[in-house]
Amino acid sequence: MVKIARWNHDGGTQSGFVDGDTCFALPQGQDVQALLDAGLDEALEIARRFIGSGPGVPLADVQLLAPLQPATMRDFVAFEEHVEGVRKSIDGVAGVVPEWYEAPTFYFTNPHTVTGTGDVIGIPAGCTDLDFETEVAAVVGRVPGSDGSNLSAANAHRHIFGYTILNDWSARDLQRREMKVSLGPCKGKDFANTLGPWIVTADEFEDRHDAEGFLPISMSVDVNGEQIGQDLLSNMGWPFAELVAYASQDSVVRPGDVLGSGTCGSGCLAELWGRNGSQTPPPLKTGDTVRMTVEGIGTVENRVGDRREAATRVPARTRPRNRTVQPAPSAI
Repeated sequence: MVKIARWNHDGGTQSGFVDGDTCFALPQGQDVQALLDAGLDEALEIARRFIGSGPGVPLADVQLLAPLQPATMRDFVAFEEHVEGVRKSIDGVAGVVPEWYEAPTFYFTNPHTVTGTGDVIGIPAGCTDLDFETEVAAVVGRVPGSDGSNLSAANAHRHIFGYTILNDWSARDLQRREMKVSLGPCKGKDFANTLGPWIVTADEFEDRHDAEGFLPISMSVDVNGEQIGQDLLSNMGWPFAELVAYASQDSVVRPGDVLGSGTCGSGCLAELWGRNGSQTPPPLKTGDTVRMTVEGIGTVENRVGDRREAATRVPARTRPRNRTVQPAPSAI
């Protein structure tokens, strides 16, 4: 299994490969983005040369970082069960809108607030309903001869360099207000997302796809050691290749882009709130630990930190809707 990671060791950031309990660093100046730009086949050849070529560093002695600094982050909503529960929680309405079935839907989230496993996630200002979202993300790599635009599903499959875990942290009370404006989410989402613990290259999953291209691997999430939810990645409404292809239509996907699956069934608190009719289990609080595990990839774990105490909302001014500049009052 080829696992590509970034880590801190002895005060410096390194990129390279994790093999068992040992980290093997790339030469200074080379990073994960360089591997994505090289493409999967070349990256696997580099891994064969570097893994075991030197003493390496024990995994226990490093601090793992997010495995890449994404160019862009698209997050889909591909699990019907999740949509059904969260719609009840956020909008108070049962069922799934017909438009969900017609085509995949995604939003762009913030690539600048990516965190890694082990990081403390602070509660954003004004938030009382902090939540997590259990997802798998596909990472795009270079395919020689392709510009990443208007891809077929078959070609899009070749652009999937590997997979990682994504926790799309969510401030549900902020999100609830924002989405009543029919735009967003914005501050309900962009304060943090976690990727990790590494990228597992796509070749490791090639023989695990079913006949329709889905990956039947298990996903689960625990809070303070108690399991909250579990699902199979194959319960997505579309396989990842179709999500990547859809993202590329009249647009482009490039090496370093990250595409999230959306939350799996029972993979967040808000879905359970909608189904239970109450905030059971309760929102996350300072000191809670969230642990996500995906079969074939690994585990990410984060602790919830303090809430930032600040007033951030800026109410709109009521404006007169003039269409011409009004003359200033004359001086007396």
